[in-house]
Amino acid sequence: MNRFRFSLTTVLVFGLCACAPSSAGDDKSGESTPSVPPGFELAAAKTATADRRGNDAGIPRDFTNDRSQVVDLSVEELAALSASDDIWLIDVRTDEEVANGMVAGATHIPLAAFSPGPDLIDQAKGREIVLYCRSGRRSAIAAKNLSGYLGEPVKHLTGGFNAWKEADRDTQ
Repeated sequence: MNRFRFSLTTVLVFGLCACAPSSAGDDKSGESTPSVPPGFELAAAKTATADRRGNDAGIPRDFTNDRSQVVDLSVEELAALSASDDIWLIDVRTDEEVANGMVAGATHIPLAAFSPGPDLIDQAKGREIVLYCRSGRRSAIAAKNLSGYLGEPVKHLTGGFNAWKEADRDTQ
């Protein structure tokens, strides 16, 4: 057991050393390395949604479970769905991101304020809830949480608002 623990510790130490950022002086291009590693925001969001008692991020509960299912929608599929009045499209990006535009007809509920529950379901007025964010990561987190609450699959836009704009679709 101790031998295994030593081997695992050794592998972890070498792995961390290999992944450590190089010093700024080693960069020949003159560009500085980012201070926050890529994906940090997503990791923080996953950690924030994991707390079932509430947390400082403002995400009050986590309903994810084995029943949680997320359905990825392409831009074309969302455009076809949004042509009807049968969906409620929710933008879970931050206020700052929404200030630069959003999908036409969407409602803004930041991820930090997004809380699956009776109030959200009442606001949907029988319409199917579809989510999106900037790239699809945060909306997938929100969709998984909502799916766990509802016990049924929830759709979100793969590629998010970036894909929507790239496809030259209507924004407001």
